[in-house]
Amino acid sequence: METLASLTARFPRPGRLDWIGLRPERRDDMQSVDWVEILDHGLEGDHSRPGKRAVTLIQSEHLPVIAALAGQDRVDPHTLRRNLVVSGLNLSATRGLTLAIGSARLLITGPCAPCSHMEAALGLGGYNAMRGHGGWCAKVLSPGQITLGDPVTIAP
Repeated sequence: METLASLTARFPRPGRLDWIGLRPERRDDMQSVDWVEILDHGLEGDHSRPGKRAVTLIQSEHLPVIAALAGQDRVDPHTLRRNLVVSGLNLSATRGLTLAIGSARLLITGPCAPCSHMEAALGLGGYNAMRGHGGWCAKVLSPGQITLGDPVTIAP
């Protein structure tokens, strides 16, 4: 019989880095880039703070869910203000695990709750549309470079 630990440590395939976004200042619009250096405090050029919320991630598969719940046809990653969009890997199952993306290592620390700005960005009820789908926060364990298309795997 398999243990819970062995089941939760196994993923069917690596994920993929689909989008990288930076916000130079706190309320600035997001800027999409093809690659970036992750420093100790977060993404180079991003208004971030060191610690457990240095980098934010959201699952690509949740974007259509958020759009449907917000009554929209589509939601662009710029709107949601997360740094990284990842597909193919269940980010909810990675809490407390280390992700390897490019040469960087990130520790998934906890959920990234939506903020009140989502009402303006997504329309009435936008905050609730994102609840449970707002993404994850991560602490930088090892700085490094990440590039669109990089595999996203669980680091040993």
